[in-house]
Amino acid sequence: MHELGITQEIVALAESRAGGRRVRGVVVEIGKLTAVLPDAVRFCFDLCTKGTLVEGAVLTIVETLGSARCLACGSVLQLDQPFGQCPCGCTDLDWLTGEELRITEIEIELEETS
Repeated sequence: MHELGITQEIVALAESRAGGRRVRGVVVEIGKLTAVLPDAVRFCFDLCTKGTLVEGAVLTIVETLGSARCLACGSVLQLDQPFGQCPCGCTDLDWLTGEELRITEIEIELEETS
């Protein structure tokens, strides 16, 4: 389950950016084409935050749709898996979106914890 390692990194990055303050919320963008399961990240988040400044924070996951341009006809199509076929029959696609995996927001408390 690579989601555990990814979630550990999300927690570590959020904590390092907090400057000793408690983290109240984290927003993560996960593209549909990343092969990262949002439910698994949600499950791991509470486990990974125990004993950290991120413990108790709200995790919000924004799932982005995948899209690709057909290299044969130029059409743009939506993808919900890391492969697909254009209506023209071509499977040679250039992915445009859906590979995102990034922290977009970290909400922290104003005062340091003691």
